[in-house]
Amino acid sequence: MSVVQMSLERLLVSSCSVCEYSSEVLLNPMLKKRDDFEDMLEERRNSSDLRYALRCYTPVLYQGVTPCKASMLKTMVLQSDQLHYVINQVSKETGRANDDITEEASAILEEMAQRLQLSTVRFFAFTLSKVFKTLFRSICVNEEGIQRLQQAIQEHPVVLLPSHRSYMDFLLMSYILYTYDLALPVIAAGMDFMGMKIVGEMLRMSGAFFIRRSFGGDRLYWAVFSEYVKTMLRNGFAPVEFFLEGTRSRTSKSLTPKLGLLNIVMDPFLKGEVFDVSLVPVSISYERILEEVLYARELLGVPKPKESTSGLFKARKVLSEDYGSIHVYFGQPVSLRSLAQGKVNRCQFSLMPRHIPKRPNEEIHNFVNDSAYRLVRTQEENMVLKPWVLLASLLLQNHHQNQAVGQIPGIALDELTEQTVWLRDVSRQYGAFLHWPAGKQAGPKKPHSTVAPEEELLSQAVIVLSCASYRNQALHVFLRPALLACGIHIASSNKKQEVFNSFSFLRNMFFNEFILCPGATVQDFEEACYLLAKTGALHVSQQEVLVTEKGQRTLAYLTSMLDPFLQGYQVIVHVCYPGRLRYTEVLSSDLQKNCLAALLRLGAVRKIKGYVGFDHPCVPSWFNWLKHAKKYCTSVTVIYHLNEK
Repeated sequence: MSVVQMSLERLLVSSCSVCEYSSEVLLNPMLKKRDDFEDMLEERRNSSDLRYALRCYTPVLYQGVTPCKASMLKTMVLQSDQLHYVINQVSKETGRANDDITEEASAILEEMAQRLQLSTVRFFAFTLSKVFKTLFRSICVNEEGIQRLQQAIQEHPVVLLPSHRSYMDFLLMSYILYTYDLALPVIAAGMDFMGMKIVGEMLRMSGAFFIRRSFGGDRLYWAVFSEYVKTMLRNGFAPVEFFLEGTRSRTSKSLTPKLGLLNIVMDPFLKGEVFDVSLVPVSISYERILEEVLYARELLGVPKPKESTSGLFKARKVLSEDYGSIHVYFGQPVSLRSLAQGKVNRCQFSLMPRHIPKRPNEEIHNFVNDSAYRLVRTQEENMVLKPWVLLASLLLQNHHQNQAVGQIPGIALDELTEQTVWLRDVSRQYGAFLHWPAGKQAGPKKPHSTVAPEEELLSQAVIVLSCASYRNQALHVFLRPALLACGIHIASSNKKQEVFNSFSFLRNMFFNEFILCPGATVQDFEEACYLLAKTGALHVSQQEVLVTEKGQRTLAYLTSMLDPFLQGYQVIVHVCYPGRLRYTEVLSSDLQKNCLAALLRLGAVRKIKGYVGFDHPCVPSWFNWLKHAKKYCTSVTVIYHLNEK
């Protein structure tokens, strides 16, 4: 048995509660007491899957509406005033006949639209029951959240907003709603799945509608797409489901929310076409993600495999693996009406006909953007953390520290157990949603295949990045205290204003890296001070921020947690300086992309025809700051030399 497995056994024996969390509501008003979970697979293991799939399915719909056929929905879209207006505009601009453009719009809709059929849903229900029972030990759902969702569906149009870590997400969502006799959602899916032939069409018949990844300046496509979504929402035929992050997170960190679809689903309310819309954030927490190794390789530059039916069958070997448990938490439905109260003046939409498309003004954009960040933050707060997440964080820090001093990576079992218990207690005090079951855990598995010497570095990097993805699941718990801990080390004095300035700079720099709500710098600083003071790590007065003796250990852990991200940004900024790479995570393309986005946003670099160059007036402040950062970030920068080829 490995040291990690033995440590897990000790830790699991030390606590027998199923779900433990801090009952204290923190400064963030969106944090609420969490519900208990029930394992929905337990019944599936004790009854017939065929009987389950063929059972009577009678979901209650919005205000008792009659389910709408796909053909009727298409007719409603094609006859809408908004689409007719755009068709006329495109005809005037291009000189094409209206009939030709209408035919093109119909073809777009045909390619896009879902064709939900109960027979296909029943097939998936049967098949997924078999697959899920093989892959997972349990699928735990908060049934109180299901009850809230059921009520919301009857009262207002509903938008489901799940987190997105795996292709399994949208299958899992539909499976859960079918199990609990709720209306099945219509799901926004990328065109990638259209290449899967039979599987793609089956997904369409289970509620998926397919959209392009990018519309460019195609006004007609945008008009068809937006009217299609709004028609489904206005009439309440089914809950609309999409991923705020836009794509799967390869790092297990939440991604910056995309606003396009959120703008569309908010539009009917803002124009007074519906009384309210219920936005339901859903947090899906995997003990082990099916694509974990694939993600790590993608981050290192290995091309993503194209979605195909043959690829799906080749991937069936995953059925022999243990992927642990899944926790799905349906959050409190958020009333769009309440969210917009005092923030949006809806009178502006009465000044022109509703069917004329209008680009959102600054007020609307800021409201949608702020709402998106808060919804993703709610997803994060309801993510369930497993013991392996804390172990992975500690093992990575130990690995980095030993590498820095030239020691063989490793840690004594007793020391690892003590550190994990300590970190568990700190996590609870910070309000983490911990799941500490009395049983074996499914952590990441190191590949056992023999690799060629030239592949060894890639193989090791895959292992480190896979472990980093587990650590990243807990980043939202420690992020604000970690930014404050780094700010304290960088600040020129203990004065509160100096510390706040450093915190603010770091927060601004990492805005593309983590979920940090716009305009909430002061609130985040106060939350970080509160958490660190509450745990005895800091003494905070009106004028000073002082680290206590007890707090040295906490601040050392927190600063080390952000070290890989800091070095990643140093690598991009100090491209002209050679050195040694300490953190393998710096190789992640996701981190490099976020750093460049931050540098562009802060004006430190500028992009000209695909070339990113330093904006010289801004660079000195960055170099000066990064010199200060080396007070605690002992890593040095690295330059990536192109080989002569």
